[in-house]
Amino acid sequence: MEERNKTLGEFIIENQKAFQYSSGELSRIINSIRLAAKVVNHKVNQAGLVDIIGAVGEQNIQGEDQQKLDVYANEVFIQTLINREIVCGIASEENDDFITVQGSDNCHNNKYVILMDPLDGSSNIDVNVSVGTIFSVFRRITPIGTPVTSEDFLQPGINQVAAGYVIYGTSTMLVYTTGYGVNGFTLNPAIGTFYLSHPNMKFPKDGHIYSVNEGNYVHFPQGVKNYIKYCQREEGDRPYTSRYIGSLVADFHRNMIKGGVYIYPTSSKAPKGKLRLLYECNPMAFLAEQAGGKATDGFGRIMEIQPTELHQRVPFFCGSYNMVEKAEEFMAAE
Repeated sequence: MEERNKTLGEFIIENQKAFQYSSGELSRIINSIRLAAKVVNHKVNQAGLVDIIGAVGEQNIQGEDQQKLDVYANEVFIQTLINREIVCGIASEENDDFITVQGSDNCHNNKYVILMDPLDGSSNIDVNVSVGTIFSVFRRITPIGTPVTSEDFLQPGINQVAAGYVIYGTSTMLVYTTGYGVNGFTLNPAIGTFYLSHPNMKFPKDGHIYSVNEGNYVHFPQGVKNYIKYCQREEGDRPYTSRYIGSLVADFHRNMIKGGVYIYPTSSKAPKGKLRLLYECNPMAFLAEQAGGKATDGFGRIMEIQPTELHQRVPFFCGSYNMVEKAEEFMAAE
């Protein structure tokens, strides 16, 4: 069988030995995400046909309106992981606190915790724009056999053992890393199987796309304003192209394939930034670095930040290595 035709299941089995602390658990976590992604994908594709579009009239812990599909995706991923008894704890952007998972034998013997944004960019659902699921996996640090604590979730990104995303777009893809490069798998909807379609994904070192919500320009730090002007200047290989979808997964995915930088900085409206360190920035930073890119808060490496709270927000600069470096130069100059 040719490399590009491998199924996700075959790929996981072949690479099992590469997983740190290999015990089969991490493979089962990826398999569970695969299953939940297929369920959510089916529901996403029904948007407009069934009553899943719109807000549920409630807000999540961040004060954001919850969409019906947010809640649905959250429940699907949580129940799939709990039912398979393969993680000892789950933290979700949609939940106030983490969930402790105990096995059917009332024990807490599993070794991993998972953090996730079950449906990133869900406000784009009703206009048929790509959305996604983001996940991050850590090995617990509290003793096996005891209930998880916040300590297990508040780990710096460098401790991640796996991270990835599912993008529900013109095709549905699962992209993940376990620290040995980044691989992308595309769902064949006719038979419900993910196939290796994008082996060893890499960010181009340079790119010509900058992704930032320029509607917030007046609220940005001066360093970001100066970088945007640099991108727009007619000079050398510039001006760059501006592309901003508003779904982090979609913007990241495009930039990884075509070359570009994504920026969600601090602003006078969001003084700490908007994106969540644990559910969005850490997993995307792990993927970016594994794909030869770079991810920082404008000054330092995202994955070295020590989290202090579950829903902590940070500014985020991520993408092609040289583009992030240039943005950091402008930040340092201010």
